[in-house]
Amino acid sequence: MAAQDQIRAALAGIVPTGETRNIVELGMVSEIVVNGVDVMFALTAEPARLEQMEPLRKAAEDAVRNVPGIAKVTVVLTADRPVQRGQTIAQAARQSRGAAVQGVSHIIAVASGKGGVGKSTTAVNIALGLAAQGLRIGILDADIYGPSMPKLLGIAEKPKVAPGSKMLAPLERYGIRAMSMGFLVDESTPMVWRGPMVMGALVQMLREVAWGELDCLVVDMPPGTGDVQLTLAQQTPLSGAIIVSTPQDLALIDARKGLNMFNRVNVPVLGIVENMSYFICTECGARHEIFSHGGARAEAEKLGVPFLGEIPLDASLRHRSDLGEPVTACEPDSPLAGVYREIAARIWTEVSSGAGLLKPPPRIVVEG
Repeated sequence: MAAQDQIRAALAGIVPTGETRNIVELGMVSEIVVNGVDVMFALTAEPARLEQMEPLRKAAEDAVRNVPGIAKVTVVLTADRPVQRGQTIAQAARQSRGAAVQGVSHIIAVASGKGGVGKSTTAVNIALGLAAQGLRIGILDADIYGPSMPKLLGIAEKPKVAPGSKMLAPLERYGIRAMSMGFLVDESTPMVWRGPMVMGALVQMLREVAWGELDCLVVDMPPGTGDVQLTLAQQTPLSGAIIVSTPQDLALIDARKGLNMFNRVNVPVLGIVENMSYFICTECGARHEIFSHGGARAEAEKLGVPFLGEIPLDASLRHRSDLGEPVTACEPDSPLAGVYREIAARIWTEVSSGAGLLKPPPRIVVEG
């Protein structure tokens, strides 16, 4: 019998309370992904019943763990709220988005139109720059397919359940609280999940983590402008978004797409950051603009959004990031750390002034 068939047979023994059919017959089990001895899948539930579904999720996890040859099981709960006839997508989004995350005053997304522009490194150092202002800061690694926080923050341990709660406690490092799928899954395990599983995991990391009282939660968004990014932007009460780009035209084209995505869901764009803006030669002190220069500033002016600052190419940034020692925390007196703190100060000025107040999503009517 194939592994998927064995797993489904094990899950067929689980019948939810009040039902006569098992969770497989009810269509609650998503596509099952088997990677060697690791298994991953999602259980679909109504949004209002997510908390009551936890025992069922645990039962499914235990049942699959007993299948011969299976060593590790990851089961997430995902809730898809259907759009009712005559209801706007905006209304459905507001219902799904619900209230702000408990204890969190502001949520800021750090995004890029494409990968490889240094978005995650920028997000970590911006978070640390905000913390340097005396703010209570958390960071959520929303890049399920390529989580960076374990490496960037030097965190190897697994999160535990918060005392007196069924929620996970975020891990803390350098004065900020962090959560990432990379804390839960081995770094060599590929996340071959489809959209609903990814969104279920993201919602759990956002709303089922005991963040405590935070002035700001920084969300390191996945690169690009696909369905996951758009849905996260629609379902999360964002105070604003930051776009990270390099100076060259190709990166700016993708950055423009990211900015337009946030505009479409009425999330305020707090500004654009130009990463890898220039390089100062350590031998002669000459400035070299390897990827051109000033493109992000010009784009910000063209689009009418703030330009937040220029981050240079710096060997110490790469070295510190590889060691899990962010430069803003570990070299706080360096010029580079000063750049991040200045950018963070501009961001907080925008947010705290009310520029980042959540706006209602666009009105798109679904005709039946």
